[in-house]
Amino acid sequence: MYRILLVEDDPHIREMICDYFHDKSGSSLNVEIAADGQKGVEMAYETAYDLLILDVMLPQLDGFEVCREVRKNSDAPILFLTARVTEEDMLKGYALGCDDYITKPFPLAVLYEKVRALLKRSKGLVRSHLLTAGTMTMNPNNGMVFSDGCEVKLTAREYEILRLLLENKGRIVSREAIIVKLWGYDTDADNRVLDNHIRNIRKALGDNGRLIKTVIRRGYKIE
Repeated sequence: MYRILLVEDDPHIREMICDYFHDKSGSSLNVEIAADGQKGVEMAYETAYDLLILDVMLPQLDGFEVCREVRKNSDAPILFLTARVTEEDMLKGYALGCDDYITKPFPLAVLYEKVRALLKRSKGLVRSHLLTAGTMTMNPNNGMVFSDGCEVKLTAREYEILRLLLENKGRIVSREAIIVKLWGYDTDADNRVLDNHIRNIRKALGDNGRLIKTVIRRGYKIE
């Protein structure tokens, strides 16, 4: 039996999905419900669900915020239900770690088959843990970086610097440690090169660039 969390504030939609999945699956898909984003996050922390279905427009916390919180502890597939499907929203959702979208109104049969496909695809699959800070996400599995829902283009060196900082989020990483790890030696010239790389990364990340803090005479950290 698979356990599915449906976070949807419309009681009519909740009832239709639960009844259809119960009848169609013969009880092999157990759907539990939350009526708002905060309750959804709490339930996701308490239970290891096999898949989550999230409405985008939710009370308290929207679907994107729920997705961001769930992805801190779970690799379960996430499918968004949405009445709006702009390219910006889709990119933001994928950057936060969702797996698929379905637009309202939708045929229940299509939703059911999408869920079955995601469950089948995720069975036995271990995905790399997403690295996040603010509205920035790095996926070590495919090397993609998103900031505010937009893909960020970095050089290979800039990517490795950002990854090192994200892997040590909240901790100071010394300039020497960065240089030795990425260049293999320490020189004054490479200190200046590192400064240039950090400047380029901040610029590429837009508003999220402010998350990279310079700690005078010590190094850098991401908050």
